[in-house]
Amino acid sequence: MNNNNARPAVPARSLALAGLATLVSACSSPAPEQAMVTGTWSRGDHGITVHPATAQAGTVRLQVMRDDIVRVSAAPGDTVDPADSIMVVSSPAEVEFEITESNGTVSLGTASITATVSLTDGAVAFFDADGEPLLAGVNGGEFAPVTRDPEPARDGFHALRQAFTSAGGDSWYGLGQHQGGQVDLKGENVRLTTHNMIITVPYLVSTGGWGILWDNNAETFFGRPEEAAPLAEHFELRDADGNPGGLTARYYDGDTLLLERVETDMNYQFLARGSELEHPMPAETADAENLRVEWEGSISSPTGGRYELLMYSSGYANLAIDGQSVLDRWRMNWNPWYHSTTVALEPGEPKTIRLDWTTQGGYMRLLAHPPAPADELGQLSFASDTGRAIDYYVVAGDDIDALVGGYRHLTGAAVMLPRWAYGFWQSRERYKSQDELLDALAGYRDRDLPIDNIVLDWSYWPVDAWGSHDFDPEFFPDPKAMVDEVHAMDARIMISVWPKFYPTTDNYKELDAGGHMLTRNIEMGNLDWIGAGYLNAFYDAWDPAGRDMYWRQMDENLNVLGFDAWWLDAVEPDIHSNLGYQTRKWNTSPNYLGTGAEQFNSYAVPHAEAVYQGDRAASPDTRVFILTRSGFGGIQRTASAIWSGDIVSRWSNMAEQVAAGISVGLSGVPNWTFDIGGFTPEDRFRYGENGATGPYTQIPADQVAEWQELNTRWFQFGAFVPLFRSHGQNPYREIYNIAPEGSVAYESMAAHLRLRYRLMPYIYSQAGDMYHESGTLMRGLAMDFPDDMTARRLTDQYLFGPAFLVAPVIEPGVSARDVYLPAGADWYDFRSGQRHGGGRTVTAAAPLSTMPLFVRAGSIVPTGPAITHSAEMLNAPLTLTVYTGADGEFALYEDDGLSYDYENGEWSRIPLSWNDATGTLTIGMREGGFPEMAEQREISVRFISGPRDGADDFDAGIATTVDYDGSEMKVQRKPVDDNRT
Repeated sequence: MNNNNARPAVPARSLALAGLATLVSACSSPAPEQAMVTGTWSRGDHGITVHPATAQAGTVRLQVMRDDIVRVSAAPGDTVDPADSIMVVSSPAEVEFEITESNGTVSLGTASITATVSLTDGAVAFFDADGEPLLAGVNGGEFAPVTRDPEPARDGFHALRQAFTSAGGDSWYGLGQHQGGQVDLKGENVRLTTHNMIITVPYLVSTGGWGILWDNNAETFFGRPEEAAPLAEHFELRDADGNPGGLTARYYDGDTLLLERVETDMNYQFLARGSELEHPMPAETADAENLRVEWEGSISSPTGGRYELLMYSSGYANLAIDGQSVLDRWRMNWNPWYHSTTVALEPGEPKTIRLDWTTQGGYMRLLAHPPAPADELGQLSFASDTGRAIDYYVVAGDDIDALVGGYRHLTGAAVMLPRWAYGFWQSRERYKSQDELLDALAGYRDRDLPIDNIVLDWSYWPVDAWGSHDFDPEFFPDPKAMVDEVHAMDARIMISVWPKFYPTTDNYKELDAGGHMLTRNIEMGNLDWIGAGYLNAFYDAWDPAGRDMYWRQMDENLNVLGFDAWWLDAVEPDIHSNLGYQTRKWNTSPNYLGTGAEQFNSYAVPHAEAVYQGDRAASPDTRVFILTRSGFGGIQRTASAIWSGDIVSRWSNMAEQVAAGISVGLSGVPNWTFDIGGFTPEDRFRYGENGATGPYTQIPADQVAEWQELNTRWFQFGAFVPLFRSHGQNPYREIYNIAPEGSVAYESMAAHLRLRYRLMPYIYSQAGDMYHESGTLMRGLAMDFPDDMTARRLTDQYLFGPAFLVAPVIEPGVSARDVYLPAGADWYDFRSGQRHGGGRTVTAAAPLSTMPLFVRAGSIVPTGPAITHSAEMLNAPLTLTVYTGADGEFALYEDDGLSYDYENGEWSRIPLSWNDATGTLTIGMREGGFPEMAEQREISVRFISGPRDGADDFDAGIATTVDYDGSEMKVQRKPVDDNRT
């Protein structure tokens, strides 16, 4: 072997058992293909190719992408040729590796990861640097005919599945943004799809030291490899009287019974076209004004087991098992989604079931997943509708931060957003005129409330000209003047732009003439919901020429007006809401890359990339910002933040956003947000005596208190997610329109708004780490406390950067909540300074004015002065708050906040460290610099060591103030610095 210093490429214990091995160094001369009874293999420049003897996979190829990342591709034939990746932008690296053949396996090993391939069945197993097992395929992959593409399957395409086993005791996280409330995904079933509220990022990380990126653009099932099925496929159904054959269904108009019958499948899930359901409601319900449906009976299974029930619904829906409500949900009628629960059945034992649905013109279906077969328990599985080859990447890492770094290496760095993106965003669905928008912004400035961004949502165009990029002159007579006035008020403006066009517009005609439109929605005759309805279509974002034309049209009509940011809405693409999955796939076929089924999840990335690259080329010295309603692997490289779609103004939906945001960060995407207050409220909030409500004074009096409480709690939570953004339908969402000045609700929202701006140096330092260090701001507790089983399973707490433990209040009417403090650290109550040991649960005070917030001992938190917009933080005086009781460190990152000069080294870092034993804070020598940086800086220091007055006041208890010139300084804590009460 030429590489004498390389470690063995397979576990040492395996080599000992084998007795002998043939080691072939990656830097030695190529070996001829090795003929073996069990199969053959050959060496390539970046890995090995194996032809197993008995496997569905005729070819399994391994490539070294980095010292700690291996790519696996498998296909049924003699070659493997995966499609060009939309997600992955990296190439195989020049990394030394070793090849070992022993006992029917061939192994490829680097200093950090080893992959072994069975020469018999092609199964690939992975080991870490110490030879400990990480992840193992149960076979070389499964390939079957494509059945879920409504287009004829192209030659060389297959339905794909790969199952794995991993070490016991680990937890799995990631896979993007979902709405089921789960964080630990081990044992869960997740439909990796795209929808208004669902964003697939097919990257999974484990506390066991591995991550896996599944590189397939088609709809994919994680867990059970098949769709959930109607109840009758899994259970014996009996009606309300105990008779077999189905459930009793009763249709009411209010309390008047219209129809009673037995049904086996309550299937009102999808539209066929237009507003026609695939399975129409009974004719007897045609004139119902308040349609309500009940299903009642029992379910049983001859084999028993734990089944998953999935309720796909909008309107009001309540599912009860054995008389106990297990799902109670409301969604606006036009945006249904799944909620799930599990039910454990003994063999042959029936359980009563009742489903009550007030339709509100919505959608419904109840489905089930069976228990996993015994031989699949504990496995993880990816099963995709279609693809040329199984293609995935395994990353080895010592912690989840390293695994996130592996994802970013593969799919692109998270380019830095402008500093103002981390300020406050005010939005509304919608500001109907430029005067409304400017008045809303002025409302913040007049009240001295911090704000950086105002948003112009949809329908600013003439009603019959969607996609024209024109403004309705009646309501937006001078959009350039509107933009200029926003800038004059020291704010930025974002505008909503859809990939949707009416065929009467010049933009559509130009795109269509070039062959860049997806036209089947027009062929179906589907009208949208504006006015009487208009024919419409989306452009083909997979087409490079179409993307270029799309951006040019935006540039010529909108960018010239000076807008600062782009809101890319409905980019799932939601061409016509509530069509079935197969119809949606057909509707996006054919496209530049193939069929809609092949590309089902991927539209948002090339679409955002076109806008990012186009805008960056047009204004190379100004950072791009994009907010996109969908995403996919790699979305972070397009200057995009994602948001959780059109969620509703309900406590349960707020709770689900905590889990959703945690999962997004664990998937490798750092910039995420939601609609504070939920996008659509129930009618009890939306309408008063005089119609649609605006400010709180128009909300029915008996609903005002809950509306204010819900928004206050959501606002508190929103101040501690990566992007801080209020948006929604009526009632109005400006905080002064939610509650009156002086009220607890208003003052709490104002206080959390100001707190966010005081924390901007801390937050922006974390934003710098997103790019420079592959950092994550909204951190699932497994990232920092992987050995604490309680912490890593929590769905309602997270870290905001390294210091803050956030515990949102997600239930109404409470004044306290339990907070688990992870083991391995001490924690300070941010409000009081009270110190607690970790590894236990405390009851934290949570009056409406505050949200429980704790700070880890050893934290150094940099803050700035009170400001009203983010530009004021540049070179402003700093305060460092040291939470004593443990050693700690922090790096204060700064740059100009606006340009891409940071990519060329124009940024600075000030290292900060705290030695608890000596009571010494070291303000280290500044690294780097940029032209706008002040050489001298005023820095104040304060210490928190226990309960004290003003613990949460960054101006209280200043121990000392120093003038920092970039050289190392030491600040010694004195006993008097505690200033305890």
